[in-house]
Amino acid sequence: MNINAMRARQSRPSVARTYSYILGGRDNYGADKDLGDSFKQDLPGSEQLAITNRAAVLRAVRIMAQSGVRQLIDMGCGLPAEPNVHDVARQHQPEARIVYIDNDPFVAPHGRALLAIDDRIAMLEADVRRPQQILEQPDVERLIDFDQPVGLLFSAVLSFVENDEDPAGVVRFWADRLAPGSFVYISHFRPGQTREAAATEGKIREAFGGRFRSDAEILSFFGGLDLVDEGLLPCRQWHMDADMPTTAEKELTSWEELIVAAMARKS
Repeated sequence: MNINAMRARQSRPSVARTYSYILGGRDNYGADKDLGDSFKQDLPGSEQLAITNRAAVLRAVRIMAQSGVRQLIDMGCGLPAEPNVHDVARQHQPEARIVYIDNDPFVAPHGRALLAIDDRIAMLEADVRRPQQILEQPDVERLIDFDQPVGLLFSAVLSFVENDEDPAGVVRFWADRLAPGSFVYISHFRPGQTREAAATEGKIREAFGGRFRSDAEILSFFGGLDLVDEGLLPCRQWHMDADMPTTAEKELTSWEELIVAAMARKS
């Protein structure tokens, strides 16, 4: 990338870097910090979108690993955060293999530098909308055995795949190749009912594009897979840990209702 292209990229906020900044990460540029700060200042509480989304995907990883899954693909992983997906997976499956994927050219080299712990972890610069190209990547062929259960994570990334780019087809591509016992986890933005939620949706779409989809649209991405018990819920309520405040103790905010999650298993 030449210097002018680099400067142009640094002048625009990215989903991955802004998300990382809100979560407390330091690998970002001024444009990412400005946008993250505007969420916090103009829409105080909206940062819970990122926080509850991250917490839910880590709970999904734990469930997968506890169920015996030893290989995961994290689609649209973003910048590394503490703990990382492999940290949680390896608490239960010490030999777990993980492929991280993101299409942001800033994310991939940072991810390789921070995640290059051993040869059972790979960080790829690739586009979730082109699953065949991902499937043919040497590191995917080396690390992922599709004859054994796989955990597939789509943490908010399908929110940025337009309808004409066939997000359901992306999920179906992978689901068709997964062995029985595999899991597919999806979190996704949905429209809210309040003025604050509408303002947050507008800010996100203005900065990054993407789609806020209905519950029915999100659930349709799972196709014929078997939804795991709770179905689609706001991320904060999805598979809550025992020490998390219940809905009665802490009502969902307007922002927490905007990000929902579900997981399915292939039988």
